[in-house]
Amino acid sequence: MSEVGRTVGVVGLGSMGFGMAKSLIEKEFQVIGFDLSPERSQAVAALGGRAAPSLGDVFAAADFIVFSLPTARDVESVVSANLDALGKRRGTRVVIIDTSTSEPAVSRALAAKLDGLGIGFLDAPVSGGPSGAATGKLAIMIGGSPEDVALARPVIEAMAAKILHVGASGAGNIAKLVNNLLVAAHMLTTAEGLKLAAAAGLDPEAALGVLNAASGKSFLSEVHFPTWILSDRFDSGFSMGLMRKDVRLARELADQVGAKLPVTEFVGELWAASKERLADSDDFTRMGAVAEGKPKDA
Repeated sequence: MSEVGRTVGVVGLGSMGFGMAKSLIEKEFQVIGFDLSPERSQAVAALGGRAAPSLGDVFAAADFIVFSLPTARDVESVVSANLDALGKRRGTRVVIIDTSTSEPAVSRALAAKLDGLGIGFLDAPVSGGPSGAATGKLAIMIGGSPEDVALARPVIEAMAAKILHVGASGAGNIAKLVNNLLVAAHMLTTAEGLKLAAAAGLDPEAALGVLNAASGKSFLSEVHFPTWILSDRFDSGFSMGLMRKDVRLARELADQVGAKLPVTEFVGELWAASKERLADSDDFTRMGAVAEGKPKDA
């Protein structure tokens, strides 16, 4: 197997980024990992990758660069700090695959700026959680040019089981915000349905079984509630702070495009108000227990 075009930098080695780095290493890509925590970078090296001493080292050496960063501001900052290194790569079409849940306008601006340097930029947020990242079974929704998607496809296929190129730059971000908005809403509606069942004398687990055999089911009712909420585990790997951010971004997008979404407004208010009981660092599945009426420590 040739190593040409198979060097992948992974920037941001949290639970998602580290899992993606692991999947890439297992698919025999040459992985260079960078994180603000040197220990996370060294953990990639222990798997058979290489720990990058600096971001510049990643941008100078990688054929593809995967971002897994908390916010759009972080993505902008990393790109801006490395424009000089990217500019020196003329003649080689490096493609950045941004798996962060970012903002459409930011992704479009970065894609336009980088294209002028001969660098591709795909907004490619993911779904599937840390377990999907670690097993290469993520769903990935992509915005960007067909040419860059085709160029990056071997890398994307190593990380994802479902690949959906949904449109031009920014489209992947839009799809992810819509997805996470519905996740946030389903968390509340499913919890309230189970709360009603319990108040009326029906065991919540029995009610959940009915939902999942009928038309009221969702991914939340099938996976999140039995795995992390009714079990009192609350360790899905996705935080309250990140979900609050995604709901806020969805509401801001609605304002930007003039979409009137009253249910979204109410969902956003409930998630924002939850800060009185749940910290940003809490797992977001705790919201299901709170909506059910359970105390945080239940």
